[in-house]
Amino acid sequence: MKLLVRVIEARNIPALDPNGFSDPYVKLQLGRQRFRSKVVKKCLNPSWCEEFTFKVDDLKEELLISVLDEDKYFNDDFVGQIKVPVSQVFEAEDKTLGTTWYTLQPKNKKAKNKECGEILLTICFSQNNALCDVPSGDPVVLPKRFADTTLESSSRSSPRRAFSPMRSEEGVSTKEEKWHGSTLAGRIAQMFNKSVDSASVSSIDPTDASELPESMDSMVSEQKSEELAISADFEEMLKNMEIKNQGGEVPSSLSGGVVLDQLYGIAPRDLNKLLFSSDSNFLKSLADVQGSTELQIGPWKYENGGESLKRVILYTKAASKLIRALKTTEEQTYLKADGKCFAVLSTVSTPEAPYGEKFKVEVLYCITSGPEQPSGEQSSRLEVSWRVNFSQSTMMKGMIEGGTKQGIKESFEQYEKLLSQTVKPLNIKDIGSEKDQLLASLQVERQSDWKLAVQYFANFTVISTIFMGIYALVHVWLAMPSTIQGLEFVGLDLPDSIGELVVCGVLVLQGKRVLELMSRFMQARVQKGSDHGIKAQGDGWLLTVALIEGSNLAAVDSSGFSDPYVVFTCNGKTRTSSIKFQKSDPLWNEIFEFDAMEDPPSVLDVEVFDFDGPFDEATSLGRVEINFLKSNISDLSDIWIPLQGKLAQACQSKLHLRIFLNNSRGGNVVKDYLTKMEKEVGKKIRLRSPQTNSAFQKLFGLPPEEFLINDFACHLRRRMPLQGRLFLSARIIGFHADLFGHKTKFFFLWEDIEDIQVIPPTLSSMGSPIIIMTLRPGRGFDARHGARTQDADGRLKYHFHSFVSFNVAHRTIMALWKARALTPEQKVQIVEEESDANGIHTAEEESIARNLQSSEFEGEAKSLQVVDEESEAKGLHTEESGSFLGVEDVNMSVVYSSVLSIPTSFFMELFRGSEIDRRVMERAGCLNYSPSPWESEKPDVYQRQLYYKFDKRISRYRGEVTSTQQKSRLPGKNGWLIEEVMTLHEIPLGDYFTLHLRYQVEDLPSRSVGCNIQVYFGIAWLKYTRHQKRITKNIVSNLQDRLKVMFSVLEKEYVSGT
Repeated sequence: MKLLVRVIEARNIPALDPNGFSDPYVKLQLGRQRFRSKVVKKCLNPSWCEEFTFKVDDLKEELLISVLDEDKYFNDDFVGQIKVPVSQVFEAEDKTLGTTWYTLQPKNKKAKNKECGEILLTICFSQNNALCDVPSGDPVVLPKRFADTTLESSSRSSPRRAFSPMRSEEGVSTKEEKWHGSTLAGRIAQMFNKSVDSASVSSIDPTDASELPESMDSMVSEQKSEELAISADFEEMLKNMEIKNQGGEVPSSLSGGVVLDQLYGIAPRDLNKLLFSSDSNFLKSLADVQGSTELQIGPWKYENGGESLKRVILYTKAASKLIRALKTTEEQTYLKADGKCFAVLSTVSTPEAPYGEKFKVEVLYCITSGPEQPSGEQSSRLEVSWRVNFSQSTMMKGMIEGGTKQGIKESFEQYEKLLSQTVKPLNIKDIGSEKDQLLASLQVERQSDWKLAVQYFANFTVISTIFMGIYALVHVWLAMPSTIQGLEFVGLDLPDSIGELVVCGVLVLQGKRVLELMSRFMQARVQKGSDHGIKAQGDGWLLTVALIEGSNLAAVDSSGFSDPYVVFTCNGKTRTSSIKFQKSDPLWNEIFEFDAMEDPPSVLDVEVFDFDGPFDEATSLGRVEINFLKSNISDLSDIWIPLQGKLAQACQSKLHLRIFLNNSRGGNVVKDYLTKMEKEVGKKIRLRSPQTNSAFQKLFGLPPEEFLINDFACHLRRRMPLQGRLFLSARIIGFHADLFGHKTKFFFLWEDIEDIQVIPPTLSSMGSPIIIMTLRPGRGFDARHGARTQDADGRLKYHFHSFVSFNVAHRTIMALWKARALTPEQKVQIVEEESDANGIHTAEEESIARNLQSSEFEGEAKSLQVVDEESEAKGLHTEESGSFLGVEDVNMSVVYSSVLSIPTSFFMELFRGSEIDRRVMERAGCLNYSPSPWESEKPDVYQRQLYYKFDKRISRYRGEVTSTQQKSRLPGKNGWLIEEVMTLHEIPLGDYFTLHLRYQVEDLPSRSVGCNIQVYFGIAWLKYTRHQKRITKNIVSNLQDRLKVMFSVLEKEYVSGT
């Protein structure tokens, strides 16, 4: 018997993608038979109109139909599912359920999204391959193109789908039938399967039965020819993908880590074919090495309308000491294939393993182009990374990840060994780097001294002086000596006329200029050598600069040319090029290497000078600053840089450079730097995960070599305090805030900071010390929107306060600043001034520590380390523990709604800073209530700051609150909208979140005196904790009680006032 299922359409599919849509497709499963529909992009009411046929062997089985949302790089999201017993279809009238809308159900009752949409299906039994009848009242009709599809087009389509409603018995050959009948025995078993419908068996002619062996041989030959066609089409499939994948990004490594990163002496295309081609024997050899059995490799098939390729591999994984042999399903999907880069995501599931239904292992294979070999042949880099993707939460997460990590490591050790036997692995030192190849072609221009002298002295001044000198000598030789007269005496011959005096003066001046030229040339000839070819010393950050040529350099000499040379400065070290005489377009081809630096460099200063002699001040022809944090280092490998300055801009001067920055210690550079900082800070600094650093780099647009050291919650003081986070890395200090949808983001270099001061707590700083950072003149203008003031010399000043852990933040900031921006003498002076303050802990930290031990969050404090390890991959880990999740749109819900017997104007007294405002807040348990005046942020929008402490009955920690309120008129209504963001201090885990409130109040037209008030509440989680629900419940309960008290007191104030 055949079960026919038509998937027609769906409606009201929930939006699971950030763009507000979904990419739905349908999966169908009956026993071991699995089909899949096409993907409909960006649609919540998709239409498929596809038809699938299942072979039914057991009426007790269930048909499972699932709708999923496709994700390109990660596991697809589950939308909903339905289950239909086959027996229900069999027992129905005419053995059909007709065309019916089915409501999709979530996987379990705990699912957040209960509304999963509906799907329109036709489910029926097909006898003798005749299409089941559709009831006459059925309004759904398949499109005409499906009714006209021929058998030939159906056979060319995916074997998992049946596009033609009418087809013969011989034309039905599903993927599952080919899969389970891949051997001769398998096909015989299928033909003689006892569970085949008796009607189908009885329909076989005796003559057909006598020809079974012949038909069986033809089927086997068809299978072999099909497999050959599939292997032959693999290259064509990849070529089609290459056309669509041009310009896409290479997927980043998975969070579990990299288990294989190796160069091989083979082209990327050939390595991809070896590892993933259908006719490659590599997988079979690997299965033999690893002891896997029952290997079945499915063919590659198009997915997502031809955007990707996918295949399924089945095998039984060999038993280990702890786990028995497991049946394994591996789905391999091409994420990228552009001819130079290939990325394949493999999803491995082992349902029979302990907790196997709760997780899947994902392995990402990335094949990219490597450096060219000395022989000119191509090389490839293979990087394999992994992670565990949990579909359900489990307490065994740590154990599962640990066991998987060990298994992955052992498996890919065998993988690497087998691959090395097939393809030769390469050593980067043997083939050289891209830098070496680019610099090897540079040849320094050599010129003889005579050639330089001709170029230098071939000008009008020298030639005219020589001519005048020769003329004067010839005159002396031809003229007779004159008699002594006037004030002359023997040995002193003075000019006898004004003309002779002028001529003598001209000769003296011309002679002086020629002598100066000769002196400059001799000095320049001595100093024409450069730092070219001097090799870098030590291990660490290595900076290599190749100076190729210059273009349109300004001419400052009377000859119309200049004598340019270039000075490079980085981290206080300089390199100087040779002098090019009388050139406006000089060619250098010189290479400069800076000694290894412990600190990663931030900027490279480049300045071009004109040589004017050893004692004269050199004239600057232009300069430029190359910021490594704002430039991609790969883009600097060959670049023309325009020079800045009046002369350079007037002439449009440029330099051609090749810049390379790398480190010789690998990951040890980061670890060594953090170890050095720990000694300065006096506190352990944890190494951040790649995902943490990637999130930090993306936030500020930093290069991949930048790494995060710490981040702190604080306020930026401008005209109004702005709540945000301060990020510290090896080279920058950055600030990010997102308040009421307005984002503020900037960063500047540690080298830009001239001075750091600490001001004692004030009322305006809400009782917190203020850190003032003063930048050097002319620096940090990209971040000037975050500065509080700017002095007369152009120094920008930034004010930061309200740190949760001020001492830790201050020590970290000072340590990083001293390491980057201060001279040794300045460091010694600061150390002497602060030596008495080292090791002191504030009373705030001690109080919080005592509270943590006695509070209901004691268990949280004890398990912070475990929480950190589990949440490392979720965002930016901070010094105060937890994981920074970033500020996103907060989900707000109504926590209070009521009608008050007061007018809206009187209700707004609660937000005017009046005496009523103060009394209501104090009655609600807010002590030392201190509001700032309302200030206009923009037209009809006002903002103010609040500060108060909780009474003991509100919070036994008596924490402090800093709050920012913003009010505006309700559009089109007689009412107000007040938004508030609150930060809690001196409360355990207070830095894990911020509280968002929204008050919406408007007049009631039906009542003369009355207003409708609604309060919305949401929490923005800045760090991860396992007790988010518990904390949220506690805060909401406390907030609702406070709101009731506040509004009750406000009504009493209105009654007493009237």
